Amino acid sequence: LLSETPVLFKQELQNEEAKEGKQVRLTCELSKPGTPVKWMKGDTVLCASEKYEFKQHGTVAELIIRDVKSTDA
Repeated sequence: LLSETPVLFKQELQNEEAKEGKQVRLTCELSKPGTPVKWMKGDTVLCASEKYEFKQHGTVAELIIRDVKSTDA
């Protein structure tokens, strides 16, 4: 039996800057399309809401944070 190839980051998450009250988009690229992604801040798993939006297109996963505050750093 062949073991499944592990999913790797082809492009790691980069730091982004945004002004308070604006939105910021964080992206990373995976080695395998359609892989489920869990976004976390520290130990907390983020859930889709008015503040957080998740998108995934093939190998690219995006997190959009709306109404950015200093606590989102």
